[in-house]
Amino acid sequence: MRQRFSLDPRRLAIYLALGVGGCTGQRVAPILPVAAVPVSLEQVRGWVRPTVPTIYRLHRFKWQFVDDRSAAGGRGSVRIAPPDSFRLDVAGPLGAGKAAAVVVGAAPAWTEPPDAIARLVPNYPLMWAMFGVARMPDSGAALRGLSDDRTTAWQYVLGADTVEYARVSGPPIRFSAEVREAGKVVGRAEARLNEDGTPISSRLTVPSVPARLDITFTQGTRPTALPPETWRPPQP
Repeated sequence: MRQRFSLDPRRLAIYLALGVGGCTGQRVAPILPVAAVPVSLEQVRGWVRPTVPTIYRLHRFKWQFVDDRSAAGGRGSVRIAPPDSFRLDVAGPLGAGKAAAVVVGAAPAWTEPPDAIARLVPNYPLMWAMFGVARMPDSGAALRGLSDDRTTAWQYVLGADTVEYARVSGPPIRFSAEVREAGKVVGRAEARLNEDGTPISSRLTVPSVPARLDITFTQGTRPTALPPETWRPPQP
């Protein structure tokens, strides 16, 4: 999917919230160390498991988007339900461009506006990584990785596409993900997490624009449940 960047308030709000960010243009170190070796699916499952949500969470955040032409900001919230669902609500500058989405696993249940996902989201692993969550590989992927006392890093390769993760112990924990499609970098997500896995801040960069999205998490709670209307689209 070719990425399009626009500061139209309505499109920008969904665009930012669902994880399409930018890049500073600076060279960054590779996520997977050269010493990585082939690993099993069970090893990868053990590395992914600590990142997977196990309780309900509500996070509120501020976002700031910058590219080579302009900047914008706003506020939002994400409600996460274990193991792999969330409801996202965002607003752009001065409350303009309100938008929402529910995502289950690697697909949207719905979005408002309805074409937001098709136009704007480049990759679901990057979107989840901004909240500190890793995804399991697709069937048939070649797996490599390594783990020591401080760092765990792993990679999925399926055809010409690659997903890489790294989790470095803290405090704070540093969690990174990079996605390449047909050999080209789609983007890199980098998050700082508390010891219990709750996010502190995250940054998503996309080198093709270049642009950058920074998210600062301002409040986090642990509701005992989420009401059924959480998962329903807004009514006109």
